[in-house]
Parts: sequence; structure tokens; C-alpha cells
Amino acid sequence: VQLQASGGGLVQPGGSLRLSCAASGRILSINDMAWYRQAPGKQRDMVAAISSGGSTSYAESVKGRFTISRDNAKNTVYLQMNSLRPEDTTVYYCNAVIRTLLDVRNYWGQGTEVTVSS
Repeated sequence: VQLQASGGGLVQPGGSLRLSCAASGRILSINDMAWYRQAPGKQRDMVAAISSGGSTSYAESVKGRFTISRDNAKNTVYLQMNSLRPEDTTVYYCNAVIRTLLDVRNYWGQGTEVTVSS
């Protein structure tokens, strides 16, 4: 099983980006999916999460600006980021709890870098 994240890049303050993360492999089902971010030397923090049923939760710092969604048919989770701020600059990682024939466990994507700067 692999998670492939994409969509990061350079954007001006106030701009928008959409991150995508697609899961592939011998997947039976996917439970919770989430986006985290981690600045150099700091812990990895949850940004947004979505359950298999579509319930969402957000870090206080991104509420009203970011929206998490998923397409279960495509095994993909998205993060729409609007009104971006310089403090949103860092590497973003997707995460998913995936059931295979062998087990149920946490998987991480490779990270995609977001830079908010004028």
C-alpha cells in the first residue's frame, strides 16, 4: 500500500492550493484519513481529518480556511486551502488507516511542501 501526495507549491498570501493524496495497493477499505503538517524541528500536528462516513475535524488555526474531503471511489483525500498565510508554510503529510488482507494500520504519504510567500 502506498499514499502519494501532490499539489504543494509556492503561493502568495491570501491565495489557495489544493492538496491531493491517493492510496493504492491491495486495499480492502480505508477508515480515517487526515492531513498533518510538520515544521523543521517541531512535532507533526494534525491539520484536518475525515472519517469514512464523512465527519470532519480541524485544527483551530485552519478552521474556516481549509476544507478536507474524500472520494472513496478513488481512495483519495483532498485538502482545499484558502486564505493561505505565511505561517502555513511547511511540509504537509497525508495519513490513512487502511485495512488490507493482512492487517489494519496507519500509512503515511511522502509529504508535499507548501510555501506561502510574496
